[in-house]
Amino acid sequence: MFRMMNEARIGVGLGACAIGYTGYLKAVNYARERTQGRAVGNRDPSSPPVPIIEHPDVRRMLLAQKSYVEGGLALVLYCARLQDDAETLDDGAERERAEHLLDTLTPVAKSWPSTWCLEANSLAIQVHGGYGYSREYDVEQHYRDNRLNAIHEGTHGIQAIDLLGRKIRRNQGRDFELLKDRITETLTRACERGGEAMELEISLELRLSRLSETTRILVAADDELALANAALYLEALGQIVIAWIWLEQFLVADGDDPYYQGKRQAARYFFRYELPRADNPIALLEQMDATVLAMDSSWF
Repeated sequence: MFRMMNEARIGVGLGACAIGYTGYLKAVNYARERTQGRAVGNRDPSSPPVPIIEHPDVRRMLLAQKSYVEGGLALVLYCARLQDDAETLDDGAERERAEHLLDTLTPVAKSWPSTWCLEANSLAIQVHGGYGYSREYDVEQHYRDNRLNAIHEGTHGIQAIDLLGRKIRRNQGRDFELLKDRITETLTRACERGGEAMELEISLELRLSRLSETTRILVAADDELALANAALYLEALGQIVIAWIWLEQFLVADGDDPYYQGKRQAARYFFRYELPRADNPIALLEQMDATVLAMDSSWF
């Protein structure tokens, strides 16, 4: 049953990526065609308006969408590769390693795209302005469709409990260490590359090290207190995993082709704007915060 559910959950993550990506592409096309305003510093009222993609805040929203949908899609495709490896590799130990990695990443592959590709759809609406909220443009339909993916095949909270309770704590954190080793392989290659890749490596390694220590704390903690913080753990691990996925893409996106330049810029964006989102949940996990657990049901 769990094998079937895991495959379904990865499928949900893929669906969330597809809907998010569709909205992103429509937002890019709209931003290239829609003209409004003038470049900063242009005081000539007779000059023609520019496409809104020339405005920095619109590019910010498009870049955020790109980092979400392409990062999420790369993770889901990696999980598909692990599924193939778990079934086809000749080496039994390698097949088992792939299966354990897949088990650990499945809750992330379901929940992270369901959360952040939905945010990509929200930003697609924002790029369209008031039109985005009308049925004349179907980005609003994409948002409503994608909202379902955070709910079915296990809500975000269920994925968090599955990750921390079944995948991490049941074997004393060994599966986390397996994932950490895989991420560390990428960090080592980035460090050897030097330059900007090494700067990204340092940023990710810092968060991974903190989460590793936090994982040890959660493995040893009381069941109820640990699982009360499971959603925080999923949130932190999700940002770290997608940063790892983007670092992998950064390392192979070589050349001056716009496609590769876009990949590198999206990686930079994710590391500078999105990876720091892991810091607050990690800090709360380090403290083993009991605010949620201490809330009496009669106080609502």
